[in-house]
Amino acid sequence: GLKMSAPTMEERKACWGARDEFWQCLDRHGDDGSKCEKLRLAFESRCPQQWVKHFDKRRDFLKYKKKLETEGYRPAEAAGKS
Repeated sequence: GLKMSAPTMEERKACWGARDEFWQCLDRHGDDGSKCEKLRLAFESRCPQQWVKHFDKRRDFLKYKKKLETEGYRPAEAAGKS
């Protein structure tokens, strides 16, 4: 795995590339992680662990945001709050 020191530019590019491939695979398979296991492992092996956690959270956030944009946000208890 990578040292916890700042990754070099090449390591960063390898990490981002692995993340992008993994995410594209998830997009193609409706987020079925079992179809993208090899890419997930490549992603985890090329990125510092902190980054993997960060990108996982980021993907969840982006999916959530996209869902809001396509379905619209309907707060359950918007009434009565000003």
